[in-house]
Amino acid sequence: MWRLFQYTIHRTPLLSKTLRRRNIHVMYYDLQDSEQSHSPPTKRPITEVQAGSSESFKRARIEHEPEKTLDATEHEGPSDTPAADTGQGKRDAAGWAKSKRGKAKDTKNKGRRRGTRDHKDGEKEGEEQSPRAPRLPKKQSALLIGFCGTGCNGMQIQPDVRTIEGVLFDALVRAGAVSSDNADDPVKVNLGRAARTDAGVHAAGNLVSMKLITTIPGVTDWVARVNEELPQEIRVWGSVRVQNSFDARMSCDSRKYTYFFPSYLLIPPKPGSGFQRAYEKHVQSMQGIVPLGSSAHSFWSAPESHSSTPMDDLLRKRSWRISSDQVELIRRTANKFEGTHNFHNFTVGREFGDRSNQRHMWKIEISDPAVYGDTEWINVLFHGQSFMLHQRKMMSALVLSCRTSTPSQIIDELYGPRIVMIPKMPALGLLLEYPIFDSYNKKVTSINEKLEPSHPDYRPKIDFEKHRESIDAFKQTFIYDNMRCIEDRDGVFDAWMRSIDSYGGDDLLYLNPKGIIPAAAVIKKGEKRENPFKEKRKFDLTSFPDKQGTPTIEDDEETESKLNKSRLEDMEG
Repeated sequence: MWRLFQYTIHRTPLLSKTLRRRNIHVMYYDLQDSEQSHSPPTKRPITEVQAGSSESFKRARIEHEPEKTLDATEHEGPSDTPAADTGQGKRDAAGWAKSKRGKAKDTKNKGRRRGTRDHKDGEKEGEEQSPRAPRLPKKQSALLIGFCGTGCNGMQIQPDVRTIEGVLFDALVRAGAVSSDNADDPVKVNLGRAARTDAGVHAAGNLVSMKLITTIPGVTDWVARVNEELPQEIRVWGSVRVQNSFDARMSCDSRKYTYFFPSYLLIPPKPGSGFQRAYEKHVQSMQGIVPLGSSAHSFWSAPESHSSTPMDDLLRKRSWRISSDQVELIRRTANKFEGTHNFHNFTVGREFGDRSNQRHMWKIEISDPAVYGDTEWINVLFHGQSFMLHQRKMMSALVLSCRTSTPSQIIDELYGPRIVMIPKMPALGLLLEYPIFDSYNKKVTSINEKLEPSHPDYRPKIDFEKHRESIDAFKQTFIYDNMRCIEDRDGVFDAWMRSIDSYGGDDLLYLNPKGIIPAAAVIKKGEKRENPFKEKRKFDLTSFPDKQGTPTIEDDEETESKLNKSRLEDMEG
């Protein structure tokens, strides 16, 4: 080490000059004798040392000499002269001029941190400050919440629009769980969520984490106090004290979603519709394939269907019931989603080669049909690692393939590199059941074995089942009843299916008796398509004007805005 240091000094003029300027004298010792010699080493001037000599081993000793007085023209080392008088910049503790970066820092308020109670913008030095409320301790907490998404622009907080997090955060501020100092920016309290939901999507259970004041003066039950500030369609089920390192999104292992839809969506396309004509024209080109229209479905063979209006058809659809064979067909097709697959065709803005398209679905469960009012409903439970933006396209592929008798192998085809257009199912039927934190719960359980519940490091498990009774009652009143009321009044699902059946282009020709994707249905990047399928904005909504009349689909067409990868990741649920 000493030898390297001596060689570095000798071979680096700038370093040698710097040492001399800082009044540090360097002397070298030449250990001419062998290591067995105990005689003191001989001091030799630096000029006598031959660089790179193989005959001697050198060791450097650095000694500080008393600082010399500098004349005014040198400006080296510390100076008592103010910078304004000398024309030089400020100097550091060693007396050397600071860099521009260092000077810039000096102009700032030292020690100021975001969210502290230092001078606010506009306050002048010496100005009398208004009295401050005492600081209350904050704890990293997880809020278990549920909400009806109708009327909100999604889960994640956004400026100038109503969102679930925005309403919740305002309620926390009013209840005193978030201090006034942090009320202007949720980032100050590390706001995070386990699952993001699209506009209008409901959640029976979700989780947000942040640093909260959980001991509020004069408040015995702060969760109940927060609920008093919230509208009835947004509820806080409970609060869990979590570890300081807890991240709601990263700590979440998986999520469960449910999708509800009327069973009449499985009725085949109406004869003479645009989709039916395009379908038959395509299958006629397939050798040995019998067109769908040659054996019309019993629903459309009824005499009253020949001159019926859309409203007449809807009334008959609501009284239609699915067969047990069709239920089994849906279940077999849904099994194709289980496992790890490339879901690039089931979202937007993703290339086939993007590794983030790989998602794992643990289980897909389809319940037995149940009748509510006049309509038969089916619910599909998805338990997956995570869900990408607009992944309700999975439900669309499931329903459309089953109603057209397309073999289930089409799902495997959709995992491949070819890009096709899969419409989104209406947002009205989607519900986030709850996120799952198995890994986190195992970790805190292991730690808790050595602790008493009163210990400050004890952390409870995250468990939505503790609030199951309240959650189920909320789901029935604010989600299920609301969903069915909108469908009974506006026929949203029927309007969506009629928008599918009215399309006569090539984009949906992968729905065919062979279960393969034809070249005509493949979308090529940068290539303009003739008669592309265009979705309607209304099917991304879950709230509609309270008006009676025949459902219409002549509303604005939806256009997908381009989103960068980081934005897409942020919008995952």
